[in-house]
Amino acid sequence: MCSLVSYDGTDFHGFQYQSNTATIQGALEDALLALTKSKVRVVGAGRTDAGVHASGQVVSAQVPWRHSIADLKRAWNAHLPTEITILKAEPAPEQFHPRFSAGNRTYRYTVYFTPSAATGQVVKRMPLLERFALYDARPLDVIAMQKAASFLVGEYDFATFGQPPQGNNTYRRVFQSQWQVVTTNLLPVSFEPIQQVVFTITANAFLRNMVRNVVGSLLKVGRGDWQVEEMLAALHARDRGRSAPPAPPNGLVLEAVHYPQYPGLLKL
Repeated sequence: MCSLVSYDGTDFHGFQYQSNTATIQGALEDALLALTKSKVRVVGAGRTDAGVHASGQVVSAQVPWRHSIADLKRAWNAHLPTEITILKAEPAPEQFHPRFSAGNRTYRYTVYFTPSAATGQVVKRMPLLERFALYDARPLDVIAMQKAASFLVGEYDFATFGQPPQGNNTYRRVFQSQWQVVTTNLLPVSFEPIQQVVFTITANAFLRNMVRNVVGSLLKVGRGDWQVEEMLAALHARDRGRSAPPAPPNGLVLEAVHYPQYPGLLKL
């Protein structure tokens, strides 16, 4: 069986199981244990870090269950904490593996900041946003950030921005690296609409902490601490010391895992 999972990772120490601490994998497995009275191993497409969220994590598990998958989905959700939801469940294709069968993955990082002086508004910190977005107190040059982000599209050695989860291959292929300005009014009506910027990056795979290090470096460009060309120089340096510190985890979401070999898999 494979499933599409959404979660708020704020209060979890990442996806991967760790003893004596709350993790997404641990919560998924604990719920299946309570439901089936059997220990079931859940395998995920991505090992998101502590505090990182997902709207499109994919997991698989061999669950001893004699009823329908729809019944399993309902029962599994009933045993999960409110921060985790099984969005869809279906039989897994033969030889399917959520990680190794993936063609590429998409992450999004959300930032909100003080709008330009032309708006006449000053945005202070918004606690209702900050579980899922980073507040930046300085105005950001989104055009410069987008130009710097465009340097990442293609196949490069991304050693500056992360470490391989295994082995020593630090080459990755990035298909999309884009900032977009988004206007939302999800806060109570007493607030003005908040301008946000969202960074979307899609790649065949990611190094450990790669997205957060990339975002931290692009924010350096947006704040004017780096020139646009410094992002390209940092990429080509292949030196971890050339990356800016990682952006905090709260703004990061695993948006989707794509399986070109299985085009209709887990579509909502």
